[in-house]
Amino acid sequence: MQPTVTADLPALPTVASPVDADRPLLTWLDAATGERVDLTAQQLGHWAARGAALLRDGCRLAPGDRVAALLPPHWRTAAVLLGAWSLGLAVSFRPRATAGLPVLEPGGDLPYDAVFVTPERLDDWLEDVPEGTHRYLVGTGPGALVDVPVGWLDWSAEVLRHSDAPPDHAAVRPTDAASPDGTTYDQWGGLARELADRWGLRAGDRLLVDVAEHEQPLKWLLAPLSAGASVVLATNVDASRRDALAAAERVTRVL
Repeated sequence: MQPTVTADLPALPTVASPVDADRPLLTWLDAATGERVDLTAQQLGHWAARGAALLRDGCRLAPGDRVAALLPPHWRTAAVLLGAWSLGLAVSFRPRATAGLPVLEPGGDLPYDAVFVTPERLDDWLEDVPEGTHRYLVGTGPGALVDVPVGWLDWSAEVLRHSDAPPDHAAVRPTDAASPDGTTYDQWGGLARELADRWGLRAGDRLLVDVAEHEQPLKWLLAPLSAGASVVLATNVDASRRDALAAAERVTRVL
């Protein structure tokens, strides 16, 4: 097993946390290599704040603008989504390849204001990557991206150019659209709480998620956070070792 890799994070301002401030709120790990990133609520807030500042100050986006995220469950994906939602943006999240078929959404004939995609999906002939005014590649590895195509920017590099201070409170109303299909912030929040209740998630729980099986952020991000639970996002999980992984991570629920 390779040595553990952790995130290189600067000091952050204090933010409210549903779990112990010193314990990870979000963990991403590769069960095959041992690579991992542990983020406390404070640290995740830092990355989300930088992501919001990139969209607000770098892209000049405002509530109601549309972004598309073609990203897997990952700690960087959480930062992208939480940053966008904190600004009142409508986020189209596409967890799977579209087999080259266009995704029909309101305003789908217009470019998105920002697009986030992994390099692998950008090069996948099965994928219909939408047009965007601002375009970012989001890597899932520990280092900077190599050979970024013309017209695209490395999100991991660009986001560090912006402040980690929490953005000013955006005038986001519960009835505003959180996704281009018109689903509101209030509706997504209700779905998240309903799912958390169905799973029996409670504050202090630690949820293990096999990212190959559960790609929707409603499951791996919104539902556990709505309950005050922490999350372990695991990739390359061997089914025969899942119980051992759960024990090692001290999880209380397995999705």
